[in-house]
Amino acid sequence: MEKDQNQENTDKASEKEQKNFNQDQKTENLETINKEQDQELENTPEEKILELEDKLSRSFAEMENQRRRFEKEKEDAFEYGGFSFAREALNLIDNLERSKQILLNDEALKDTDALKKTLEHFDIINKDLISIFSKNKIKPIECLNKKLDPNLHQAMIEIEDNQKEPGTIIQEIQKGFTFKDRLLRPALVGVAKKSDNKIEKNEENKQNSEDK
Repeated sequence: MEKDQNQENTDKASEKEQKNFNQDQKTENLETINKEQDQELENTPEEKILELEDKLSRSFAEMENQRRRFEKEKEDAFEYGGFSFAREALNLIDNLERSKQILLNDEALKDTDALKKTLEHFDIINKDLISIFSKNKIKPIECLNKKLDPNLHQAMIEIEDNQKEPGTIIQEIQKGFTFKDRLLRPALVGVAKKSDNKIEKNEENKQNSEDK
């Protein structure tokens, strides 16, 4: 019996606390509403118009930004929609070049008329492919005897060559291409560097000049 009485007292206390909490919440909500109403009453008609104009300006600006983003995305999709296809198409050039190298390295075909005619056909096919690619804005990157440009070339090896300035491209390992104004893939190249003997000799001459 005493236990039931205690439970009843606990329930009543909890119920009272809940009522107090609800009352406080209602009071707080009313105060918030009153503050908002007071703020609205304090604003003059001119201020309300200016506030509405500001909201409209912001809305129009956001709509314009969204329109520009949509137009840009649409232009990119139209302009560069074939980018992935163009990159895949380069496999034709690569496979043609690999086949050519395999035939050139075949000792059984060396210096034969069959090899000569086959290579001639390969060259014709390669020129036709390059021509078709160029008409579709896929253009090879010129690199031989040019200075290394990290935006277009990727240096794979350094080759000793005292006749060329260091960093000059003297070997094309894999042809690079651009698609319109974008890099489709960089050209893989070998660049010139001074030989160690040349470097040592230059340092020796420099040292002799300083000693004098």
